[in-house]
Amino acid sequence: MMRKLVVLQLSIAFVCVQAASAPAAMNPDTGPGCGLGKLAWAEFKQQKNIAPQILMGITNQFFPPFNQAFGISSGTSGCTNDKKYWSEERATVFAQLSFDNLSQEMAQGQGEHLASLATLMGVPAEHQAEFFAMTQERYLALIQAGDGSPAAMVKALHEAITHHPVLAKLATSR
Repeated sequence: MMRKLVVLQLSIAFVCVQAASAPAAMNPDTGPGCGLGKLAWAEFKQQKNIAPQILMGITNQFFPPFNQAFGISSGTSGCTNDKKYWSEERATVFAQLSFDNLSQEMAQGQGEHLASLATLMGVPAEHQAEFFAMTQERYLALIQAGDGSPAAMVKALHEAITHHPVLAKLATSR
């Protein structure tokens, strides 16, 4: 039974390594990321080589109380949980789904979709009036930012927030 479990874990690890090789070009850190394995083998030179990565992954698998899921959710073991990425991703997905409505509401400086986007971007309700005014004032620059896509618009909104006198203070306090 134990032998089958080890074979299964190694098979899963092999499949995961193969699956991870495709997006590796987008992310320069192709290692196991964080967890006890990353901490235990931190001093190992050339961590991007296959041997230390396997050692890190195996260590993470065989010490479940200190695994990556725990580290990520608790922000320990070299992992972070700043929630920033997911917040930005939710805003981008929402913008993609409602781009036409958002575009119209940004031009008007008000609307339910714009209020939802502000909430997803972490703008508190009491400061959404400033957010609405900013989107209306910078409408053309925000809509035409980058390639004119919803993702480029959200990125431009984040940039505009960091330069806004009131909203920038909110962004740095999060």
